[in-house]
Amino acid sequence: MQQESLVEYGSRRVIITITAIMCALLEIVDSTIVNVALNDMKGNMGATLSEVGWVITAYAIGNVIVVPMTSWLSQQFGRRNYFAASVVIFTIFSFLCGNATNIWELVFFRFVQGLGGGALLVTSQTIITESYPPEKRGMAQAIYGLGVIIGPTLGPPLGGYITTNFSWPYIFYINIPIGIIAAVMIMEFVRSPKYSEKSLASQVDYWGIVFLATCVGSLQFVLERGQEEDWFNSSMITYTVIAAILGFFFFIWRELTYENPIVDLRVLKNGNLRIGTVMSFILGFGLYGSTFIIPLYTQSTLGWTAQQAGMLMVPAALTTAIMMPLIGKLLQKGVSQPLLVAIGMVVFFVYSFWGYKVLTPDTAADNFFWMLIMRGIGMGMLFIPITTLSLSTLKGKEIGQGAAFTGMMRQLGGSFGIALITTYMSKQNQVYRSNLLENYTADNPLYQSKLNALVARFISGGMPENQAISSAHKMMDNAVMRQASVLSYMDVFLYIGLLFLVCVPFVLMIKTKKSTKADLAAAAAAH
Repeated sequence: MQQESLVEYGSRRVIITITAIMCALLEIVDSTIVNVALNDMKGNMGATLSEVGWVITAYAIGNVIVVPMTSWLSQQFGRRNYFAASVVIFTIFSFLCGNATNIWELVFFRFVQGLGGGALLVTSQTIITESYPPEKRGMAQAIYGLGVIIGPTLGPPLGGYITTNFSWPYIFYINIPIGIIAAVMIMEFVRSPKYSEKSLASQVDYWGIVFLATCVGSLQFVLERGQEEDWFNSSMITYTVIAAILGFFFFIWRELTYENPIVDLRVLKNGNLRIGTVMSFILGFGLYGSTFIIPLYTQSTLGWTAQQAGMLMVPAALTTAIMMPLIGKLLQKGVSQPLLVAIGMVVFFVYSFWGYKVLTPDTAADNFFWMLIMRGIGMGMLFIPITTLSLSTLKGKEIGQGAAFTGMMRQLGGSFGIALITTYMSKQNQVYRSNLLENYTADNPLYQSKLNALVARFISGGMPENQAISSAHKMMDNAVMRQASVLSYMDVFLYIGLLFLVCVPFVLMIKTKKSTKADLAAAAAAH
C-alpha cells in the first residue's frame, strides 16, 4: 500500500507542509514580483521596454515547458532528488539574475530560473496531497491553495517595497536564504514513492520532450508577446503560431504511440481530471487576469504607486486565506464540489460586475475594499473544490500527472487571459476615443464651455494665449484618453464576470458520487 507509506503524521507532516508551501510561494511570488521593477531594470541596463519585457516572458516559457514533464522527471530521478535539484537550480539562478550585467544575460538566467521553478508548484501540490490521509485531502488542498492564491498578490507590493527601499537585484536575492532552507528540509524530510516503472536512457522520450517544448514554449511566447508584436502582422508571431500547432500535433501523436511517453495522456481518460483541467484554465483566466488588471488600472489611470496598487490586493488575499480552511472543512463533510464551484463562480461574477459599476477616472481607494473582499471569497470557493475534484479519483503516479495537467492549464489560462485583455483594451481604447471625440466639436456648447474655462484659467496663471489654447486642448485630449481607458477596463470586468456566470449551469451538471470521502478512500486503496 504505497499511499499509506507516504502519509505523514504529527510534526513531520507540519514540516513537510511548510516546506512545500515555501517552495510554491517561491515560484509564484517570483512570477509577479519583477513586474514593478521593470522600469528600474530598463534604466539600469539601458534596455528598451520591449527588451525588458522578455524578463517576464522567458520565466513564463521556462515554467510552462517543464510543468507537464514534472511527473516523468520525478520518476526518473526520485521525487525528493528532483524537487531538491529544482530548488537548487532556482536559487542559484536567482543569484545570477541579481548579478546580470546586461539584459540578455538576465533573460537567459530568468529562463533557467523558470525551468527550476516550474517543478516547485506541481511537486509541492503532489507532496501535500500524498502526505495527508484521504479524508483530509480537502484540507490539504486548502493549505496548498493559500500559497497559490496569495502568491500573485504578494508579488507586486513586495517587489515595490524592495525596489523602492533597496534596489532591483534584491528581489532575486531574497530567494537565496529561503531556497537554501527549503533544499535542506526537502532532503531531510520528503520521501520519494518507489515507482515500479523507470525508463532507461535508451527509452527516454527525447522527441516527446522536443515536441512538448516546441508546442508550449511557442504558445507561451505568442501569448506573452503577441500584443506588443502586433499579432499576425508580425512574421515572427506567424511562424511561432505555426511552430506551436505543429509541435502540438506531433506531441499528441508521439505520446499516444510511444511505449514510455514523457506525458501520459491516458490519465485524461479520468472524467474528473478532464473537467478539472478545463475549470483550472478558467480559474487561471480569472485569477491572473484580475491580478493583472487592477494594479494596471490603479497605476495608469488613478496614478497610484506600485506599492499602493499592490497593498490594495492584500485584504482580498487575507479573505482567501480565511476561506481556504473553511472550504476544506466543508469538503471533508461531503459538500458537493460542483456546488461549491458554482457558488464561487457566482460570487466571482458579483465581484466583476461590482468592478464594472465602480470604475471611474477617479475612483477612491475605499470603493475597492468590499469589491475585492468578494474576489477573495470567490477565489477561496473555486480553487480547492476544483483541485480536489480533479485529483480525487486518481491513484499512484496519476496524482502527479493530474497535478501537472491542472497546473499547466491554470498557467496557460492566465496567459490567455492577460493576452486577450491587453489586445482587447488596445483596440477598444481607440474605438472609445473615436466615439468620444465625435462630441468634441466647436458646435458643442458643453465642450466649448469647458475649453474656454481651461484657457481662461491658464491665461490667468500668466500663460500666453496661444500656449494656453494648446495646453487646454492637450488637457481635454488627455481626459478623453482616460475616459476611453476606463470604459475599456469596465468592459473587461463585465466580460470576465459573464464568462464565469455562463459556466455555472455546466458546472452544476457535473455528476459526482455522493461521498467525496469514499472516492478518496477508494483512490488510496487502489494506490
